[in-house]
Amino acid sequence: MDTLNSTFAVSRFAYWLALCGGRVERGTSIKRMFCDVFGHFHRSTVAKRRHSIVALALTTTAFLCGCAGVGGLSADDSAEKKSEAVAARAKARWEALINLDVSGAYAYLSPASRATMPLDLYRAKHKIGMYRAVKVDDASCQAESCTVKLSLTYDYKRFKGVTTALTEKWIISEGQAWFVDKE
Repeated sequence: MDTLNSTFAVSRFAYWLALCGGRVERGTSIKRMFCDVFGHFHRSTVAKRRHSIVALALTTTAFLCGCAGVGGLSADDSAEKKSEAVAARAKARWEALINLDVSGAYAYLSPASRATMPLDLYRAKHKIGMYRAVKVDDASCQAESCTVKLSLTYDYKRFKGVTTALTEKWIISEGQAWFVDKE
């Protein structure tokens, strides 16, 4: 089957090359390079093509992940932009805890906090199922440090709907806002 597919790929490439009508040899160096690269994928065995596809997928993923940091938050951004971004991430973190998604909330921790606190410890620290609602009251940022004031509504034993004020520290690093866990 590999031989059949490889033979088919070679004949398909030969057909494509015939469509170029010899322009490949007389064309620009970019056309020649494109045809050489294109021919590399179609003159090889099935296994080599599969490896090439995996390599292309990994390269594309790495490129997109690298571009994801471009245009993110930085200490040079306006205080309003940083405050809005931090407030949105703080609300999203608490919404994850309200929706019982501890690993999702754990992802908002700063890299240093995650290095010192494993997910199991973070899970044990939070009493999942008791949080009901969260409201961001204020977010203020100075350089790379932000303070977020929240109102958290939760149930505790016989007391339902208790609302308490919280103050959280967030930092801006690596183009993103991260929650700093004090403990």
